[in-house]
Formats: sequence, structure tokens, C-alpha cells
Amino acid sequence: MIPDVIRSAPVFRSFDAAKARGFYVDWLGFEWTGEHRFHGDATPGSTAIVYVEGLAAWHQSLPRYPNMRPGLETLPWGTEMVVTDPFGNRLRLLEQSDGA
Repeated sequence: MIPDVIRSAPVFRSFDAAKARGFYVDWLGFEWTGEHRFHGDATPGSTAIVYVEGLAAWHQSLPRYPNMRPGLETLPWGTEMVVTDPFGNRLRLLEQSDGA
């Protein structure tokens, strides 16, 4: 079960499509709906914030991934989980608290 994504528009540089699919689809459970090969866009080590609902339940359902078990951090504006993909890009998944 993955959380309901509210909005996101990340553009990440990756160097291996199969490895990217393994991370984003096989581990995180995202749906691969297509791709566009941007040339010259996105610096390696970029960050995207994705606003979600159901983060804690999704976190509990994540399978083991080599060298990674992200935690949940409670912040004044919500709960966050940060993962770093095999190419050094960070995905900050944020479930906002009421009133944030």
C-alpha cells in the first residue's frame, strides 16, 4: 500500500533506468507511467518534496532495501520521511499536520 500522493513534479537525473525502476517501483511502490529524457536538466543530488497522506502506514509496509531503513520525523508542520535514491537524489515525503 502506498500513500495517496497529493502533488509532485520531480525531475531527477539518473544514469541507469533499470536501477531507477528498481528503487522507485520495486521498493517504493510507485507506478511507472512513462518517462521523458531531459537533457541538461536536474543536478545530481537534487531534492523533491512530495506531499502525501498515509505516510506512517506506508512506512510500515516498506520492504527491506539494501543499506536503507528511513525513519519518520515529526516536525511542527507534519511528519516527514527522507529517502535517497541510488543517484544521490533526495525524496522528502511529507504528510502535513492539521493547520499546517
